[in-house]
Amino acid sequence: MENINQCLGARIRNYRKMKKLTLQQLADQIHKSRATVSKYETGEITLDIETLFEISKVLDVDLSRLADYRPDEQPPLTPAVDYSGESPFFKADRLYFYFYDGRYHRLKEAVIDIHKNVVDKDGCCDASMSIRSSTPTGRSSEIYYNGSVLYSDMLIRFSFVNCYNKLEQDLLYIFNPLELRDYTEGLLCGISSADLMPCAFKCLVTLNPSTDYENLQQHLLLSVKDLRRWQKMNMLIVDNNS
Repeated sequence: MENINQCLGARIRNYRKMKKLTLQQLADQIHKSRATVSKYETGEITLDIETLFEISKVLDVDLSRLADYRPDEQPPLTPAVDYSGESPFFKADRLYFYFYDGRYHRLKEAVIDIHKNVVDKDGCCDASMSIRSSTPTGRSSEIYYNGSVLYSDMLIRFSFVNCYNKLEQDLLYIFNPLELRDYTEGLLCGISSADLMPCAFKCLVTLNPSTDYENLQQHLLLSVKDLRRWQKMNMLIVDNNS
């Protein structure tokens, strides 16, 4: 029972943080005390199904995502995936990525948080992402996604769903660099909810945030060399120039 409570509590805590809610804010919305919600998250108190349902509504997450407990699931503080490899991208709890959106002629940046204490039977960890962009007038906007991450020797795959539009799903593939460095390249692809068209963007993923936007943009634009190589291989080309 203790492992069940810990797993449920860890998931509630992760989804609460994704929603950027404090303990007190969640407590107020389910009509419980802050101390009680804190004990839910640490696994000290067993949750009844009615309270769990209320929490799932507040956090805007399916009840099954919170309550999908498996007996062989590891306790939340013991990841079921081995992150002892040398790659810093396997060890990172937070990544930053950038891509140039040619539809709007601007660079977009995002933050990915990886929650390694929530691991399913296939070795997928929960992950969340927020994409931020600024218009030429200085107005900024942010879009939030929930999903999962799966690791392999050469690739790391993120699967995300837009928190406010469940039809929008994105895949982010990044290459695990063979040498130790703080950046790598990847591909972001999916169906755009803005114009209902398939889209793919070359992206750069880093371990630390960057403010050198001019160089980032130049790195992310598709080059003539890129286009020639893809044409030679007879691959589908998605150009980010309008």
